[in-house]
Amino acid sequence: MRPYIERAEAFEGWSFPQIRTRLLEPGPPWDYEAIVRECARKAKSAVDLGTGGGEFVAHLRDALPSRMVATEEWHVNAPVARARLMPLGVDVVWCRSLQLPFAEESFDLVMNRHEELSPSDVARVLASGGCVVTQQVGNDNWQELRRFFPRMTDFGDIRAEYTAEFEEAGLTVRRNERHDYRVAYEGLGDFVFMLLVTPWTIPDFNVDRDLDALLELEDECSTADGLVLTWSRFLLVAEKPA
Repeated sequence: MRPYIERAEAFEGWSFPQIRTRLLEPGPPWDYEAIVRECARKAKSAVDLGTGGGEFVAHLRDALPSRMVATEEWHVNAPVARARLMPLGVDVVWCRSLQLPFAEESFDLVMNRHEELSPSDVARVLASGGCVVTQQVGNDNWQELRRFFPRMTDFGDIRAEYTAEFEEAGLTVRRNERHDYRVAYEGLGDFVFMLLVTPWTIPDFNVDRDLDALLELEDECSTADGLVLTWSRFLLVAEKPA
């Protein structure tokens, strides 16, 4: 496990080219990038919440509005995102995604992929006629872990909560979809890396202390395809009345 632990300790940004996974079932039927591109066509300003190292915004820069802002809470990633995005004309703000430091109706488009959010605060900064697009990790993600790690965090039904809160804030939810599918990690080490860089998944996770549980997980979930676990994703697209 040592190489994976060291890799996790040096981790920055928010892309995982070194992690080897293979889809065993069809992924989500929606295309987050395509939806963002479509919404960006009529937007004059946009913000990407929890941009990580700015990888997605950099990839999509030509399709996004000239006035573009990205936020990032993690102090490790904020300077990485700034170095990548500032030359592209994107302002990067170090802040919490639950407390956005922007004026009311600041953006025509709010983008959010796998970052926590406050629906009421998103509605506040969203301009009239604007759109929010968010893809989130569902509560059944890596559901197999709970048997071996009973202390695994239970975030509740975030999809239902976000939907209700968007509607309470006056937004109209246009799309509300969920998709679960099985994915194979090449080995236990790859998955241990993911647990280390997502410390909210299992509180106080420690490879040495939790080694027995990890080996039980490997024994139970390993197949000829690799370590097979469930990914859960949901999509919400909501609009603010003009």
